[in-house]
Amino acid sequence: MVSSTSASASLETYAHAAADGLPLAVELRGPQGSPTLLFAHGFGQTRGAWSACAAAMAARGCRCVSFDSRGHGESGRVPGGGYHIEQFAGDLLQLAQAQPEPPILVGASMGGLLGLAVAGETRPAPFRAMVLVDITPRWETAGVERILAFMQAHPDGFADYAEAAERIAAYLPQRRERKREEQLRPLLREGADGRLRWHWDPALLGGVVSESERYQPRLLAAAAKVDVPVLLLSGERSDVVSQATVNEFLALVPHARHVEVAGATHMLAGDANDAFTREIAAFVGSLGLGSPGLARSNHAGVPQDAGVV
Repeated sequence: MVSSTSASASLETYAHAAADGLPLAVELRGPQGSPTLLFAHGFGQTRGAWSACAAAMAARGCRCVSFDSRGHGESGRVPGGGYHIEQFAGDLLQLAQAQPEPPILVGASMGGLLGLAVAGETRPAPFRAMVLVDITPRWETAGVERILAFMQAHPDGFADYAEAAERIAAYLPQRRERKREEQLRPLLREGADGRLRWHWDPALLGGVVSESERYQPRLLAAAAKVDVPVLLLSGERSDVVSQATVNEFLALVPHARHVEVAGATHMLAGDANDAFTREIAAFVGSLGLGSPGLARSNHAGVPQDAGVV
């Protein structure tokens, strides 16, 4: 394991070797001996999607672990582009089991689906609790197709950061501010031709995408076996999760809680990070783990109209 510490004493980065030797880029925040949150990002994202929430939760006394999935960000790419969902699930399970105690999973989209598969199919349970971020075992195909269309839309990349920011703003019109160059640098790589391209391996759009639909029956079966506390957070304006998919999930996992975050889309943490973090803190606090800075009562401080079902 190669380790380095940033200028901020609270942030450590290191490379974790996956079962096949592929290096996974990991960030660690917060004090040792505290409840651990393991953040798993969505398809096409990086661990940077969690930076604000992880920093806030570390300040509340949690140990926060986030990582780039294989083929994303600073993690290794599979030679020849042979990506399969089982690899991603194996990476998540291995990282969970590498923690001092079972972590609380916070999984968005792909990360949440992987978490469901791992949690439902592994005993003893690898997580002490789960937060699913705008994802259910069955999803709305149109919303996923919109995401994939954006990922496939710029194979030749961008001339500069300004062009990339313009394209992102068009894709995420709900965001008030455009991405600044310093925010975009971790998301883009400069090629030999001087063009800027996304941080993820284009080969990801092959096998992983084609496998996803046929995994739905397996995910539904796994969800029914999840027996740890679960919080489902969905965006009010999401086109990936709907009331129908939420209802189906709650029937499969009747002990799960559901909170709908007002105004947010599928990109929930980015759209409404303060509200998102507040719900995470309240949920973790409700588990009675005794961390400083966390609410102790069940969803303490959450207004009655916050969408708890």
